[in-house]
Amino acid sequence: MVDIKDFHRHVGETVGTQGWVMNTRSSKGLEFIILRDGSGFAQCIVDAANVSEQVFETAKNFTQECSVKLTGKIVADERQIGGFELHVTDAELVGVSDNYPISNKEHGVEFLMDKRHLWLRSKRQWAIMKIRNRIIFAIHNFFQNEGFVQADAPLFTGNAAEGTTTLFNVDFYGEDAYLSQSGQLYGEAMAMALGKIYTFGPTFRAEKSKTRRHLSEFWMIEPEMAFYNNEMNMDLIEKFLQFVVGDVLKHCKFEFEAIERDTAVLENLVSKSFMRLTYDNAVSILKGEQAVDGKTTIETLEADLAQVHAEINAKQAEIAEKEATIASGTVKKGQINFMQNKIDTLKNEIKELETQAENIPQWLNSAKSFEYGSDFGGSDETVLTRMFDVPVMVYNWPHEIKAFYMKRDVTGNFAKGVDVLAPEGYGEIVGGGERETNLDFLVGKIEEHKLPMEAFEWYLDLRKYGSVPHAGFGLGLERMVAWLCKLKHIRETIPFPRMYGRLKP
Repeated sequence: MVDIKDFHRHVGETVGTQGWVMNTRSSKGLEFIILRDGSGFAQCIVDAANVSEQVFETAKNFTQECSVKLTGKIVADERQIGGFELHVTDAELVGVSDNYPISNKEHGVEFLMDKRHLWLRSKRQWAIMKIRNRIIFAIHNFFQNEGFVQADAPLFTGNAAEGTTTLFNVDFYGEDAYLSQSGQLYGEAMAMALGKIYTFGPTFRAEKSKTRRHLSEFWMIEPEMAFYNNEMNMDLIEKFLQFVVGDVLKHCKFEFEAIERDTAVLENLVSKSFMRLTYDNAVSILKGEQAVDGKTTIETLEADLAQVHAEINAKQAEIAEKEATIASGTVKKGQINFMQNKIDTLKNEIKELETQAENIPQWLNSAKSFEYGSDFGGSDETVLTRMFDVPVMVYNWPHEIKAFYMKRDVTGNFAKGVDVLAPEGYGEIVGGGERETNLDFLVGKIEEHKLPMEAFEWYLDLRKYGSVPHAGFGLGLERMVAWLCKLKHIRETIPFPRMYGRLKP
């Protein structure tokens, strides 16, 4: 059996292949089958003139998502999906599929989420999962090539990296334990043994949030490096992201086309340095006090809002024109269907524009009223990244809003942390910084945060026995998938999402 992805190696040969039927159509003695096998998609043609009556009847009765085995000749045709098609000589039904619940019509998100085990079979979800897989592969490649050791942190922990308010509490043989929200503290210990390490595993947050950016279970990549300061840390983050994005762009062209992702922004950042801003500078830009390329955030958002309203008016005029043409009765049925599909598309585009028209004034208000010393919210990150076409690295944060283990700068007022904000409104995808090495200071911060000292005794040992400057960061895999695929919601970035209110399937 030949996988669809390998069809290019067997042009002109008669081969066997197998998979599932995505859809079919009939036309004057011909059956057209779109087959998928997990590796790709291909059109398969069954011609009644070239096969037995039994084979043709078998193919004619194929239904959506039935599993089949086909034999035929591979023919190159760049007009077809994947660039090749199979001219079928034999067909066999393997597994029936009656009344498949996900049809080609539009379905609501909740319905699709309830059928996630089947929704994954769609071309769009297939492409997203393939891109996710390549991201993971590229991440491992990068760190292994850079001399890092993959070292696994435990998922059951007796202490919290950043407090216990958003942790899942579990009974661990009669003791209180938590599902890990981060492997970072353990990563620090492993870096003291191995120099440069990275952890890659599931993490858990018990936030009762249903926003487009939150999952209760997600995957984190957390490197930790001995003898690193935050400047070195930021250099590594930039090199890392550029490598991963470049690798995915190279190997997932078909998948990006399948989800209709414009990759121009991604291609741009591979070769351009990221924007680095101190927290103070970022706040100044956010509030419109400092211009970027001659424009402030306020002016940019006001121009965006005017453009959105203009696009809404133009699309509404186009809809009215097409509806009037249909109502005139002067067009044929085929043209009517084409025009009606275009009207439906325009209406969906207007809905998205109307959402922007509602959001932009809120973003404007949030930017103007931002209070210095606050953390950035989602709208603040959207506004800030709107001003740049590459990721923005914001560093030197007010220490009050950063974790207890973050090192202070020489003034003592700022934490040597960094957040990396992705362009196109995707916000924070990386958070990290240099770690505090002063034992007395750490003890004071643990007391200040009212954390149980006994749970951190092992962590404090790292400052007693050969402490060195060290730094690290965390990347949320699903947020990166959402950004690279330009997805509206993070629920599509993982095979089976777990979030507030959803535990099935």
